[in-house]
Amino acid sequence: MNVTAIAAPTHEEVIRVEDRASGLIGFIAIHSTELGPAAGGLRMRHYPSEAAALEDVLRLSRGMTFKNAAADLPLGGGKAVIMGDPKAKTAAQLRAFARAIDGLSGRYWTAEDMGMSPADMAVMAAVTPYVAGLPDGNFASGDPSPITARGIFNAIRITAKHRFGSPVLAGRHVAVQGLGHVGWHLCKLLRAAGADLTVADIDAARVAWAAQSFGAATVAPDEILAVEADVLAPCAIGGVLNAETIPALRVQAVAGGANNQLATEADGAALHQRGILYAPDYVANAGGIINVATEILRIEDREGFVSEKLTALDATLEAIFIRAADRAVGPDRVADETVASKMQRPRAA
Repeated sequence: MNVTAIAAPTHEEVIRVEDRASGLIGFIAIHSTELGPAAGGLRMRHYPSEAAALEDVLRLSRGMTFKNAAADLPLGGGKAVIMGDPKAKTAAQLRAFARAIDGLSGRYWTAEDMGMSPADMAVMAAVTPYVAGLPDGNFASGDPSPITARGIFNAIRITAKHRFGSPVLAGRHVAVQGLGHVGWHLCKLLRAAGADLTVADIDAARVAWAAQSFGAATVAPDEILAVEADVLAPCAIGGVLNAETIPALRVQAVAGGANNQLATEADGAALHQRGILYAPDYVANAGGIINVATEILRIEDREGFVSEKLTALDATLEAIFIRAADRAVGPDRVADETVASKMQRPRAA
């Protein structure tokens, strides 16, 4: 296995991991350990190039720094990616990547993300202790997706309150992009609250299942961002809110689970100029890392910890919306300022 350091002025440490025997190529990025060890999931997906994978891990790891700070967790920000088809992953690849994580000596903790499962984390945990999101064992937190979805659902209700005057979602129309673990659990919560759904995903079978399970309307993946609805919930890949898509949006609010929804900083201002209320993604989707943190931090009362942190996260989003409205600026700008302030707090011993 070859581990190569990559220069990245914006990050504390970035490495390229290659294991020719298993066909593994991936990256680990540690953005910040200012508040504690870096924590963030491992995702596996097809990337068109190593440059694209590297760009993704750099953006995702920075987002984890913001997310962990927003959630008031004593954790820094990191992320890892493996190039390839998650349906074709092998235990040898997972073990090789785990060896690379172990070589960081606890500076980075990984967990489940796109293309990964608790069972995959268990394979890696046999090689390194710096793995969370395990299916069983002491402090095991399991699949974080249901908690992530719960936090996003709360964020949608808060967003609706500030955009429409009421958090009630009955009769509201929500367009959900992406029906992975998080998107699926979110649809369950939205439908139970009486929301009408339009959904899209690259997996046609999953879309058909959602139509049957939730009575959801369906559109092609390239049409979901132009659906006329009350709220758009992006729950797939990042960068979907950009100079091309924002002018075509026909919603009054955006609140979803995807990381790095804004392609650039200017896109938050563009949403604000259009009168579309945006729930900053790293605040809305922090439920998963809160759940994972119980395992990393060895929290005895997982349910109590998660409930307390989710309630605090809701209050943070409320405060962001109020301050943004008072100042007539986008919530993303206030959220970044809020995180910068939280980053100044003393590090936990």
